[in-house]
Amino acid sequence: MRGILYTRYELLRAIRNRRFFFFSIGFPLVFYLVIAAPYRNNQNFDNSGISFPLYYMVGLTSLGTMIAMISSGARIAAERQAGWTRQLRITPLTTRDYFRAKVLTAYMMACLTILVLSLAGALLGVSLPAGRWLEMVGLILVSLAPFAALGIMLGHLLNVDAIGPATGGGASLLAFLGGTWFPLKHGFLLELGRLLPSYWLVQAAHVGLTGHGWPLRAWITIGVWALLLAIGAAWAFRRDTKRVA
Repeated sequence: MRGILYTRYELLRAIRNRRFFFFSIGFPLVFYLVIAAPYRNNQNFDNSGISFPLYYMVGLTSLGTMIAMISSGARIAAERQAGWTRQLRITPLTTRDYFRAKVLTAYMMACLTILVLSLAGALLGVSLPAGRWLEMVGLILVSLAPFAALGIMLGHLLNVDAIGPATGGGASLLAFLGGTWFPLKHGFLLELGRLLPSYWLVQAAHVGLTGHGWPLRAWITIGVWALLLAIGAAWAFRRDTKRVA
């Protein structure tokens, strides 16, 4: 019961945080409208036969959801500075309940990002079959698992002054290497991108473009990164606990 109450508290707190809402949802939405709206009638992005608004809708969905997940680290860093996490450790709340609340809150923000960008895409004429949209959303949610762990790990490793540049710069770099802004067709960047979870997050979003699902390599890559970063998040949490004990 206490885990459910704490999760509810986290969800409500995230919704009421206007600044967090802007950077997690407003930023990718504004960015999408600025980029895609002037080219809403362009139906052949990069000679692919894909409309400009559709291509950038799915691309910015991958970026926006990744930011939503990693940004949980900023909330954790602020809580640590205020002494809130230390207070939580003297309550009956378990570590499992704590992590569950953080992950579910991040996923809620990611789902809101998907919904808002999908509605914005519809306003610009984007239309996807329901089955393809659901497959895209399902794969995106799976591919966000490593970023949930990454946000928690960074939140327990970095202070408030460092977390903003780290999350913003990290998300931008991962988005670039993942192919958010342009297709990675061949060469070193493609081979490097395939090793990163951000590449397969973008490919999950691109299901909305092609209808093609993930290969086995994608599942393995996401699974390995999720495991490694979850171990890292648990280590960072234990380290932080010992440091302030």
